[in-house]
Amino acid sequence: MNYLISVTILWAFSFSLIGVYLAGQVDAWFSVLMRVALAAVVFIPFLNITRIAKPLALKLIAIGAIQLGAMYGFYYHSFLYLSVPEVLLFTVMTPLYITLLNDVLEQRFNAQFLLVAIIAIIGAVAIRYQGIDGDFVFGLCLVQGANICFASGQVFYKRLMSEQSLDHKTAFAWFFVGALIVAATCFALFGNINKLPTTVTQWGVLTYLGLIASGFGYFAWNKGAVAVDVGTLAVMNNVLIPAGIVVNLVIWNRDADLLRLSLGGAIMLLALWLNRVFTKRLAHSQ
Repeated sequence: MNYLISVTILWAFSFSLIGVYLAGQVDAWFSVLMRVALAAVVFIPFLNITRIAKPLALKLIAIGAIQLGAMYGFYYHSFLYLSVPEVLLFTVMTPLYITLLNDVLEQRFNAQFLLVAIIAIIGAVAIRYQGIDGDFVFGLCLVQGANICFASGQVFYKRLMSEQSLDHKTAFAWFFVGALIVAATCFALFGNINKLPTTVTQWGVLTYLGLIASGFGYFAWNKGAVAVDVGTLAVMNNVLIPAGIVVNLVIWNRDADLLRLSLGGAIMLLALWLNRVFTKRLAHSQ
């Protein structure tokens, strides 16, 4: 649990740093590549080719490709269409995806969670009730793509590592190999070399996000995820939201529409609370 709390504090600044210093200024695919590559550098020394079974290595590569590589692709591009508080609030769906995916893997389904999804969407609409357009909808979909990737990676990593005695540092070396493959491929195909970082601040932000937020952050987060139950993991995903919004509003975005953010956020918190209630009921009924 301490790992999850520490990373929550660390990540609270990441959203604003991306939205303020990188989004629209630095090519999103280059930002993804730099963040993943720097994080990979931290763990490459722990890469053990001879002492890990090839099937296990491939599973870790696939998880890294999904949870970081694909997730960052959706996540960084969402800042081109949404404000930082909106991106943060729209990540409220992540616990729902964790619950739904876990139910699928357990071969069960509870229709009550569809109600949670609908309520969360209503909360998103409330934030932009006078400004819903194609860009807003596309941005919302991008965040949901990121949420699904992040949720999937957490669930699969938790399940895989719960069955293994593999050291987390070695596991993450393979994890970042998968993320790096996706990031490098996407930058080669879609990147814009005319929008590389031009200031010391931009390079500094990329370095912090790569080495600290990703290198240490995702290692500590996934290690913490293995040690807690699925319900706790789902809730901790959303503790980040108020922390990130407070940082953004206090330091960078003091002119935000607090009324709309509060209304939409309250509706989304209702969805989160219902998700927790339904999860507990399901657990008790089994």
